Amino acid sequence: MRYFTLFYLFIFYIGASAQNNSITQKVNGTIINDNTLLLIPNANVININKVKGVITDVRGFFELEVSVNDTLHISLLGYQSLRVRVTNDWLKNGTAKIQLTEKAIALEEVIVKKYDLTGYLEIDSKLIPDKDNFRYSISGLSQGYETGETSPGAFSRVLGSIFNPSDMLYNFFGNKSSELKKLKKMKKDDTVRHLLESKFDRETLGVLLGVDKKEIAEILTRCSYSEEFIKTANDLQIMDAISECYEQYKVLKKK
Repeated sequence: MRYFTLFYLFIFYIGASAQNNSITQKVNGTIINDNTLLLIPNANVININKVKGVITDVRGFFELEVSVNDTLHISLLGYQSLRVRVTNDWLKNGTAKIQLTEKAIALEEVIVKKYDLTGYLEIDSKLIPDKDNFRYSISGLSQGYETGETSPGAFSRVLGSIFNPSDMLYNFFGNKSSELKKLKKMKKDDTVRHLLESKFDRETLGVLLGVDKKEIAEILTRCSYSEEFIKTANDLQIMDAISECYEQYKVLKKK
């Protein structure tokens, strides 16, 4: 009987601990420059676990819903991004001061090339390079996607990954199902959506998906998006592209 009592107490303790960790509370903080100690407004603070975000006000202040052990991703143009884990102490105190470090940015030389136009539309249209980006569709799916100049092999790439356990798409879609399910949540949060729409560096998107940002280009290539799209699309468009590829992957896998 004593052993049963200890067992139930142990189960109760684990259940209570898990419940406390899942309770949503609000914490707040102030973002400051670690060198000048000046307040930093307009910094983006995103709860990676709950895919919710806020922007610091003119005093560098933010308030956000969190649970214990959630991770906050803090970023701002010109500063090194920072990840902060929510602790019991932070929840108990309710507030914290977080320092960001400025980036040392070296400007690279940019060469601007001009087009020698004649003023005649028929001639000038032939002088400007034109890249064709194709889209393909699969029977039973409402949408196709942009494929660059490799459209003939686009279908076989996505389909082939389903039957090849070593394929990158197979590994990515199979191991990142929980992260990929967050894609729809990302668009529902105004702060996260506007942040991704304004960024082109893939950093925040990589954090939210749990992959290195360099892998994102490879994923899109395997999904048969063109090099032109991968280079020029903003992070929100990239997120939509990965989401679309994932949805089609799921449909093909079921079939």
